Order: sequence, then structure tokens, then C-alpha cells
Amino acid sequence: MIEACQAGKDVYTEKPVGNSIGECNAMVAAQQRYGRVVQAGQWQRSMQHFKDAIDFVYSGQLGNIRTVKVWCYQGWMRPASVVPDTAPPPGVDYSMWLGPAPKRAFNASRFHFNFRWFWDYAGGLMTDWGVHLLDYGLLGMKAGTPKSIVSLGGRFAYPDLAQETPDTLTALYEFEGFNLVWDHAMGIDNGSYNRDHGIAFIGNNGTLVLDRGGWEVMEEKHSEHKVSKPLIKASDNGLDKHWANFIGVVRSRRFADLHCSIQEGAHVATVAQMGNISFRTGKRLVWDPAKGGFTDEAVNAEYLMKEYHNGYKLPV
Repeated sequence: MIEACQAGKDVYTEKPVGNSIGECNAMVAAQQRYGRVVQAGQWQRSMQHFKDAIDFVYSGQLGNIRTVKVWCYQGWMRPASVVPDTAPPPGVDYSMWLGPAPKRAFNASRFHFNFRWFWDYAGGLMTDWGVHLLDYGLLGMKAGTPKSIVSLGGRFAYPDLAQETPDTLTALYEFEGFNLVWDHAMGIDNGSYNRDHGIAFIGNNGTLVLDRGGWEVMEEKHSEHKVSKPLIKASDNGLDKHWANFIGVVRSRRFADLHCSIQEGAHVATVAQMGNISFRTGKRLVWDPAKGGFTDEAVNAEYLMKEYHNGYKLPV
């Protein structure tokens, strides 16, 4: 993305936009320096029912929102089996595939799709689905970075399969005036509110539940405010509309029209990384927004930026 901006290109970058907080910061700096159109591929931002749900949150009808729950239960997802190393398949430039990740022998269970479950290349379900869903939790609360983060989980479902990232994880983010809870599980579909994924804004008057299928409001039992809303189903294709939005801004150069700028994509990717870093360190971490890092300098040194290998360097 950075080199494309340097070359004068506009960019559509997939999510999560970076594999470390340092990469996210560098990508934002590149967009600002070179003035290119950069859309982050968080296409839920182009779905009308997501926008309508957030407008309802903003209306204040839910009352004081004290907790936001974000979850992803994916019954069909499981890591691959543990298999021996082999030669790469014919036609695969394995060195190019590794990029700046550490050199290691080819293993089919670390390759296509399953790369998600290894820290060298990704951040597990937290950065795979998490950036899509945490994005709306943050957006609905107009939230910046959390004050503190603590994550607990592990390889509880499939301890004998090929994975490093946790298949089960709960992360608690402390914000001013509310908590945000992330909860994920591979191999289970029965998530909160009988949904395998979603965002719930829990207020004094009612709870708004939102997912890719639609949104509804469940009124609080003793509330005097009539806020209940039946399920309003999704009616459009967010992925197609997100691409159309990108192309439209490439033509118009009206940067404010982007549905998900690199700044917004980097923000949610950073929050997801925070949850993973807390899990990996086994620590409750405190974020210092003034310096853009944790108060624990040892954690900053090890986790804010990934080490690059194989001659790769992050452009500065």
C-alpha cells in the first residue's frame, strides 16, 4: 500500500489493513504524505441496514449504553491437521508468499486460508472477523482507543490441530463510560442472541442487536420508553457498493465520501491488535494515547511492530 501511494496510485486495501500497530501507523502516514485515495475493505460500512442501526444508536433512544458486546462464533471454522513439512506445490513462489515473515519450511497446514491461525502472518479470528465487527462497536460509540485491555483464552476447542492463535478468546476493553466485550469461538455457532456473529448495544431502555442479516431492538422489561423494533432485514450487497464507493472517490477526489478511509481501517485494526497483544503477553495493558503506545515499554518493544525478514523493510 505504501509503495503504491509512493507511485501515485489509489489503493483498495483488504482488512485487517496491517499486521501490527506500527504497520497501521505507517500506512496512515503514507496516505497523508502522498494524498492518495485509500479505501479499507470493511464493506459492512456500505450496507444500508448497518448505517440505519447506527443512526438509531445515535438517536439516544436506547438510553445510556453501558456495555457493547461484539462476538463471532464460527461453527464451520477449524484449523487444519498437524502434517509434516513438504516441498511447496508446483507453481508456488514460496519465498514471495512468505514476504517479510520468518523463513521456515513449507507446511500445508500453514498455507492458504489456514495462515490466519499463525502469528507470523495474521492474528486469528480477532483480526479476521474482529475488525469487521469491532468496527461497528467503535463506530456506534464514537470511541477512540481504550484505556485498558485484558484478554483471556486459548486453544480450548482444537488443542491438537495446527494453530497458534486462540480458538476461544474473550477480550475486555475499558473505555470512558462503557465497556466493550469481544468474544470469539471456533467450532460453535450458538453465539449471543442466537446469532453466530453480531454487535449488541445494551442501554437502559433497550438493546439493539445488529449483524449482517439485519437489526432489531429488544425493549428493556421495565422500561417506560417504547423502543422495541422488529427485525429489519438487510437488503443490499455491501461488497459491491464498497467497491463502487472507492471508484467513485477515485474519480471525484472527494476524500470525505469514502465509506472506510485508511484512518478508520487502521483504528479498528489497532484495537484488534491490542486485544491480541494482551492475550499474548498475559497482561492487563494500559494504553497511553499521548505517546501512541502501552505504558509497558517491554510490551511496546516486542509487539508494536513486527520484525521484518528476507530483506524486506517497511518504507518510511
